[in-house]
Amino acid sequence: MDDSIYHVVRKTQFTARFLLDAHDQAATVENVDAHITASDGTKWSATFMTPEEISRILDRWADTGEYLGGHYFRCPDLVIVRDKGVPAMVTPLEDIFNDGAGELSAI
Repeated sequence: MDDSIYHVVRKTQFTARFLLDAHDQAATVENVDAHITASDGTKWSATFMTPEEISRILDRWADTGEYLGGHYFRCPDLVIVRDKGVPAMVTPLEDIFNDGAGELSAI
């Protein structure tokens, strides 16, 4: 896999490839998709978001009328993190893998 478009974090149990936009910074990103590959080759996808980012999206949808005017939010494979930044997103991944990685949907 060409890792040049990703911010890559390698751990013993997994490799996480975060797809940062051109304006995103790894230390402050609040909404990012990731491809996670376990050490056994199993792959998952996840979207990481902070509650603040979800609130911003709901507010925007209230203006645009999307999702019943921002009355709800849904996203497959969502992992909500309290803090922004890739390091704050890697920590729950480590916990998920310590629990058997059953909470992520395989791709």
